[in-house]
Amino acid sequence: MPTGACASAARPHIGIVDPSQKYQIDYAAYLGRLKERFHLALTAMMVWVIVLGAFFLAQDRVFATRDFAIRPMQTEGLIGVITAPLLHGSMAHLASNAFAFLIIGTLAGSLYPRASLRAWPLIWLGSGLGTWFISLGGHHIGASGITVGLMFFLIGQGLRRRDKISLGALMLALFFFGGMLLSILPQEQGISWEYHLSGAAFGLLTGLAFAGLDERAPKRLYSWDLEPDSAESTTAQELDVPTAPEAPVIWHRPEPPHRNGDNVLPFRRREP
Repeated sequence: MPTGACASAARPHIGIVDPSQKYQIDYAAYLGRLKERFHLALTAMMVWVIVLGAFFLAQDRVFATRDFAIRPMQTEGLIGVITAPLLHGSMAHLASNAFAFLIIGTLAGSLYPRASLRAWPLIWLGSGLGTWFISLGGHHIGASGITVGLMFFLIGQGLRRRDKISLGALMLALFFFGGMLLSILPQEQGISWEYHLSGAAFGLLTGLAFAGLDERAPKRLYSWDLEPDSAESTTAQELDVPTAPEAPVIWHRPEPPHRNGDNVLPFRRREP
């Protein structure tokens, strides 16, 4: 070996990353991805609203609306399971659903892109089929079955994930559309509560079933999460209370006075 050569290979230096700094880096990266998904989901919902507007302008001009509505328990009415969400009865009906898509649909697509892609067709078909089975008649149109389904999809995700991002999105959706929770009950004539109920059922089921498909926000680590196991075990041993046989005796009870080898207390004799 040449003189002056190092006897052992130099070990690579391993830097220790501060957990709080690592959390900030991971959280910033998560927010960057969330921002990209938000722009994509908002663009998709805007395109979807334009499509709904185009179908609304074509209603009763290019095709008859009733021919593509859901007609319960009629074979020819099954086509409405696919086409009914594209049709609306009035501009106010279209505007209310368009606003719901821009808020609820964007939230769902931003936070849960994978789950939303799987849940959307199930809510679409499930809400239509449920209406076809349980309704007693009429012609059902509108995308409100999907919007209510997306609301309950957010509820299912929030119940399963229970992190601040999911619960915050749910609170925001409820702030704007909390009345949807009651729309699954019969309230007003002309509003398909069957459509809303069916969409809510499939939305809740898909939200609970697909809760683990998308990434979660990084979890902040606190001081008690960062303590090594050895330190915790040492501290536990130091604070552990010894068992009774091992505890030192610090006070001994004095023996009672003995007299003539017995424990009988002496009594004074009475004087005559």
